[in-house]
Amino acid sequence: MIETAIKVTAVIPALNEEKNIAGSVARALSGFNRYNLEGTIVVVNDGSTDSTAELAAELAKSDPRITLVSHETPRGIGGAFWTGTDNAQGDFVVMIPGDNESDPWEIFRYSHLLHHVDIVNPFVFNRGMRPWYRELLSRAYTLLINTTFGLNLHYTNGTVLYRKSLLQTLRHRDNSFFYQTDILIRLIRRQYLFAEVPYRLDLRRNGTTKALSLKSLGCVAGGYLRLLRDLYFPAEPEPEFTRDSQTYARRQFKT
Repeated sequence: MIETAIKVTAVIPALNEEKNIAGSVARALSGFNRYNLEGTIVVVNDGSTDSTAELAAELAKSDPRITLVSHETPRGIGGAFWTGTDNAQGDFVVMIPGDNESDPWEIFRYSHLLHHVDIVNPFVFNRGMRPWYRELLSRAYTLLINTTFGLNLHYTNGTVLYRKSLLQTLRHRDNSFFYQTDILIRLIRRQYLFAEVPYRLDLRRNGTTKALSLKSLGCVAGGYLRLLRDLYFPAEPEPEFTRDSQTYARRQFKT
């Protein structure tokens, strides 16, 4: 069987990332070139009050592969991801943080797996790059998610590669930092094929994470309770597998 070209859109959410946005975009473009991907970028300026929007607009002018979409006020990283997904041109979507903490080629190197699965979920193998308290929180969070939903995932907040058609079937869209976990659990529980792969995390060069504020943690708790309700007390049956998915093709395959 002839494998078709991988067309991927990198969604880059950015809230006050004027010191990091150019580096994040440059690394994504470099990753496209390195792995011969038909790649595009959607930078989502999530209500920044610094010069993030202006810098991203200049980048978009310099390369037709880059699109800028702006929110007047912040909608959260999940909200930015969904805006980027709605504007994505590729058949696959991945979130690349605007803080330049992740090197996109670490996930793009596994893009060939999308000929066999519908989701590629990375986990950090160089965990010592983050402070001990973040590592402790991450391990406790992953344990809670796995225990609650009967899974054995290594990580649920990475730069996940998704087949876009799967995302379009989801009835709920979480806007908080819980959005990645929410998507993964909903799709994996529906038995879509996925692969877990190791990836390397870099140090954040400028600024601090926005994930550990009390407001963010409260939104994550709310998202967790919503997911718990939807999966264990569903209001309606889940849709069938999308016809373009590898999961559907594999289930239909007969030797």
